[in-house]
This record gives sequence, C-alpha cells and structure tokens, in this order.
Amino acid sequence: MRILTVSDLHIDFSENYEWLTHLSGEEYKNDILILAGDISHQITHIEQAFTSLAAKFAKVFYVPGNHDLWITNNAYSTSLEKLHAIETLARQAGIGMEPGRVKDVWIVPLFGWYDYSFGRPNEEVRNSWVDFYACKWPSGQDVNQITKDFTDRNRVTIPKGDPCIISFSHFLPRIDIMPDQIPESKRTLYPVLGSVLLEKQIRVLESDIHIYGHSHINRNICKDNTRYINNAYGYPYEAGYTRKKLLCVHEF
Repeated sequence: MRILTVSDLHIDFSENYEWLTHLSGEEYKNDILILAGDISHQITHIEQAFTSLAAKFAKVFYVPGNHDLWITNNAYSTSLEKLHAIETLARQAGIGMEPGRVKDVWIVPLFGWYDYSFGRPNEEVRNSWVDFYACKWPSGQDVNQITKDFTDRNRVTIPKGDPCIISFSHFLPRIDIMPDQIPESKRTLYPVLGSVLLEKQIRVLESDIHIYGHSHINRNICKDNTRYINNAYGYPYEAGYTRKKLLCVHEF
C-alpha cells in the first residue's frame, strides 16, 4: 500500500482529462490518493473526477482549490454555496475531506485561502487575478476573513505517539518553500499563494509531511522538521517543469 499525491489536475484541458480517465483501474486498488485541490472550475468535472478516482483507489482525500470554487458559468450564488455542493458530491463518492487514519498514518486535510501574509498584491495582480471576479463571498468578507473562516475549520486533535502525520492543503503555508531562483517579475503573485495561518496549524500538528499545490512548481524540501511536497500536474504548456504523474510520499 502506498500514499500517492497530485494537485492541480485542471481537467478542463482535454489532455489533462485524458490522463485522468486513462489512469489504471487496477494498479492503485490498494493505494491512497491525496488530491490537493484544483480539479476544475466546472462542478460536472469535479463530480466526474470524484467518481473516477474513487473507483481506482482504496481511498481518496481532497481539499478544494481556488479554481474549484469559481462560480463563473455555474448555478451558485456564492463560492461557499458551491463548496457545500462539492462536499455533498464528495460524501456521495466516498471522498475524504476530513482527517482519517490509514494504518499508522494520519492524513489531515487543511482548508485555506490567502490573506496577503506573503505581501500585498500590486495593481496588476488586483486587475488580473481571476479569483477576484470568479469567486464570490458573503457581503463584507475580505481575504483575511475568508482565510480565517477556512482555517478555523481545521480544528484537529491527533493523538500523540503516532509515527507519521501527513497534512495537506491547496495553498502554501509558507513562502520560503518557493525556489530561490524565481524571478522578481513572477514574485508579484506571492500575495495570493497562501497564508501563514496554515503554517501555524502545521506546527501544532507536528506534521512529518505537508503536501500543497497551487504554485504549479514541484518541490520536495525540508523546513523545521517537516517535508514540504508539491506534485502539481499543471497546465499542458507546463510539461517542461511539472511531473505529469502521481508521486509516492509514503509506503507501508
């Protein structure tokens, strides 16, 4: 039995959808999949992914990404309403969005968003970042309140003494897991990558491994006794620096 991970499937792209549908129906029957957000902005695609993956893996754990909560061309009044619809689909398909224990490993989904704790967005980002018009929140909620509401869901108590805790989120918990060689021109997106509130929760959990997505930059780096892993599938044009396959993070 293995624990595998991938994020940022973006099956709105036909190439990505083909990869998902052609995953082996036998190879992963005894394996666990951690899916760290961004399946699709279309609820029908999310449902298809849940159904397909649940049939191929022993168990799938998932947290939503920002694209999953877009309501453009969807019949939802707010992104929270869409989240509730996604949670219903997950329950129906047997997809885990709550912490669960697999043998001697705890797998802990952490909800999140971004709150500008990695910096303030400039005018270009404010005008171009799709979330700012594709997501809709209850009146009066700013990014700080949105992030707090999501991370407040992560009240998790894990018994001490278990040998391994694997937490995961879509959003980044700390900015220093980004590669040093990222050019300054690309760092303008740092404010919308995540939140330090997630890192505080990882420290309380004492996670051995934390998996994340969102940045589309694959990483495997150790910080403060936690290994941070990003295995993004990414967009078709990112084939030069995304792995385009599942990654094993633990084997029993």
